[in-house]
Amino acid sequence: MLCRRHHRAVHEEGYGLDRQPDGELRFRRPDGRPLPDVPRPPEAPDDSVTLLRARHEAQGLRLNAHTATPGWLGEPLDVGWAIDVLHPLAG
Repeated sequence: MLCRRHHRAVHEEGYGLDRQPDGELRFRRPDGRPLPDVPRPPEAPDDSVTLLRARHEAQGLRLNAHTATPGWLGEPLDVGWAIDVLHPLAG
């Protein structure tokens, strides 16, 4: 059974599919060319969080609940200052 998007692609957009003798489905583009198989995702280690934390620590990264909190307090942008900083030939 196909999801709504893929059901519509088959019935309204010209895509096709065939069931192979082994039960696998093969999808075709509207021009008849087969769609390539999608590779399997890489294996993830059981302790991936521990490994990632160790890698971050080795790099000196300290991630916590406030890491993505912006420091902007809502003040208006000083466009002149921004141009001076971002464009080395300005000024």
